[in-house]
Amino acid sequence: MKKFIKKITHTAKSAVTCIKTAAVNSMSAVLAFNRRAVCSNAGEGYIDTAVKVLIAVVLGALVLAGLYANCMINARFRYIHVLSNLY
Repeated sequence: MKKFIKKITHTAKSAVTCIKTAAVNSMSAVLAFNRRAVCSNAGEGYIDTAVKVLIAVVLGALVLAGLYANCMINARFRYIHVLSNLY
């Protein structure tokens, strides 16, 4: 009976060790994949550059439109103030 219990505990410990090893290996594989995906620039090409330029142009246009709208609103209030003081 002692042999049987030792054999079962040994088998259980071996199974747990095997599962731990598999978990560690899969985690390291996932981390290595993520590291390669983030650090590599293999996909850097014309399309990526074009998208970056397009984003920069759109953001620049939005900033200029905002500044223009702000200046026009200020100018309108300035003219209204000047006209109201004339009469």
